[in-house]
Amino acid sequence: MKRAAFTLIELLVVVIIIGLLASLVAPKFFGKLGASRQKTAKAQIELLGNALDEFRLDNGRYPTTDEGLEALRKKPAGLNNWAGPYLPKPVPKDPWGHEYVYRCPGEHGDYDLFSYGRDGQEGGEGEDSDIVSWE
Repeated sequence: MKRAAFTLIELLVVVIIIGLLASLVAPKFFGKLGASRQKTAKAQIELLGNALDEFRLDNGRYPTTDEGLEALRKKPAGLNNWAGPYLPKPVPKDPWGHEYVYRCPGEHGDYDLFSYGRDGQEGGEGEDSDIVSWE
């Protein structure tokens, strides 16, 4: 009885073809991944901004820089009208795993809320660019 099987050459040809296809598709996929992380950061900043606005409506002010975004989850001392938590889950990190930067009062408005992007440093281009609440 003779068994049908693939030869080593046939297997190598298939592996090479799969590798070539992956090298064509992967760059396009990873380019979209970076853009989706930026969109996610913008959406999270928008949602955090909504929670900050709710905090302000209840308390007459935004959380201070020292209180930070944690004031959306845990009541700061001395606030009688705090009706939180204003976020259903813990304050998220940005899509690159960094903490969002929150400053109140802000240089661009009542507060500044932003992510430094992939590199975690101010400035940059592309996926390294800052995502901010005031633009």
